[in-house]
Order: sequence, then structure tokens, then C-alpha cells
Amino acid sequence: MDSMTDLARGIVVGVDAHTDTHDACVLNDCGRLLETRTFAADAAGYAELLCWAQRFGSITAFGVESTGSYAAGLTRYLRAEGLEVLEVNQPHSHTRRRRGKSDPIDAEMAARHVLAANRVVIAKDTTGIVEAIRHLRVARDGAVKGRSAALNALEGLTVSAPDELREHLVTRKTTRGRATVCSRLPPDQARLHEPIQAAKAALRSLARRVIDLDAEIAALDRQLKQLVAAAAPTTTARVAVSTGHAGTLLVTAGQNIQRLRSEASFASLCGASPIPVSTGRTDRHRLSLRRQP
Repeated sequence: MDSMTDLARGIVVGVDAHTDTHDACVLNDCGRLLETRTFAADAAGYAELLCWAQRFGSITAFGVESTGSYAAGLTRYLRAEGLEVLEVNQPHSHTRRRRGKSDPIDAEMAARHVLAANRVVIAKDTTGIVEAIRHLRVARDGAVKGRSAALNALEGLTVSAPDELREHLVTRKTTRGRATVCSRLPPDQARLHEPIQAAKAALRSLARRVIDLDAEIAALDRQLKQLVAAAAPTTTARVAVSTGHAGTLLVTAGQNIQRLRSEASFASLCGASPIPVSTGRTDRHRLSLRRQP
């Protein structure tokens, strides 16, 4: 996609995706708006959208917003049909000031970005092992955050607990040690109206949550280690490259690694590519902090 002529061989379809509906727009190769329509965000809606678009002619490409989230299902469907799907994540800000904001307008801008080959990239493939790794990483990240929240809450309750209970807990110097002690506290269920009994019940609940999340994280780590080693055996064999590091690289790059054509494209993907910010006699660059899809 080096120029507009590379795409000017048929119609271009833009899609603005949401949870329940997808708005689609069709442009001809000259940029003329042919039609817009709203479809359901389900299998029947995907088929209806494609059938509708094909009535206007040969489809060059789909420009779709949120291919990794709201439009993930549509993206998989279109790829299974052998169509090219391009990710469009930065609608033109001037358009919103001039024309306002609506789903049909966003769909049209997605199509126009594809037609102009402006900031579009090949969407990630979400049908292989890398997507499976991403799912497990999402679950693990949530479990780690939940464990941290439980440990912080346990530490806070320890500080404000009744003196008798606090003196018993502070003999353990680490939060992990206190969690072990708290998991064995015996609250009197008939006296929960008393602060010390309620504190015991709360601390035991938090401690057992930490223990359960520890086991969940360990199980997810075992699953991730197996999948990451299968997906990137050469990478994981390198010294100091953990399952977490390799998994992050895989999820960032995506299953269809060929969409990253050079080291520069990977740097742009990671938000580490130099962006010129020169003016007049000042000649300098900064890092691109906005990650690309």
C-alpha cells in the first residue's frame, strides 16, 4: 500500500464497530460515497454486510476500526472469506470538527483512510496460537492485579486491626507471612458484631483469596509456558528470555508476523520509533509514544 493507485481497483468498505452493531460505508475507487448501512454484530450480520458490499462491485479492502476488540469477529469472518482487512485506528480529527461525530461518519473516514493509504496496517490474525496466548495472559494479568489488591487490603486491615490481633500478626515481618497466619484465623461467626471477630473474618477471607489466586496464577503460568515454547522455541531458548517476555513479544507482533516488514515497523508498533519535531533552526526527534495496532 504505497500509493492510492495500489488500491484503486474496486470499492473500499469502511466499518465502525461497536458491541451490538457495525456501521459500514462503501466508497468507489474515486472516493465517491455509495451507501452506508448498519448491521448486527453477529454471524448473520457479518454475512449480510459482506453480501451488501459485494453488490457494489469487487472489494479491494476493508478498513475496520477495533479489529482486536469490537470487530474481532467480523475480521475473522472476512479473512476466512479471503478478503483483505486493514486496521484503521486514527480517524481524521479535522473531520470531527467540521462534520461532527457519528458512526456512519466514522465508517466513511475508515474507508477514506484505506483509499488514501493513510495510517493503515494489516490487522492481526486472531485465529492461531498467539491469540490463545493473549487470552491466557489477560486472565493471568487480572489474577495478578487481584492478588496485589488483596495483599494491599490485608496490609491495610492489619494496620487498623484491634491491638490484640495486630500484635499477633506483626510477628510476621512480610505481608506474605501474615497472609499465611490470617488464612488460619478462627472468627466466631456468632460474634461478628465485634470488631475483632469481623477483622478475623475479613483477614481470613483476603488471605484465602491470595492463596487461591497464587494457585490460579501458577496454573496459568504452566499453560503459558507450554504454548509460548511451542510458538517461539528459538526465542524462549535464549538466555534471560522468560515466558513472560516471549509472550509479550508474540502478542505485540501478532500471529501474522509478516505484517511487520522491518525493524522500523516493529519500533513503530511498540511506540519507540523516532518522530521528527523540528522547526526552524531546531532539528530534533522524539519517541512515538502512541502504539500502533
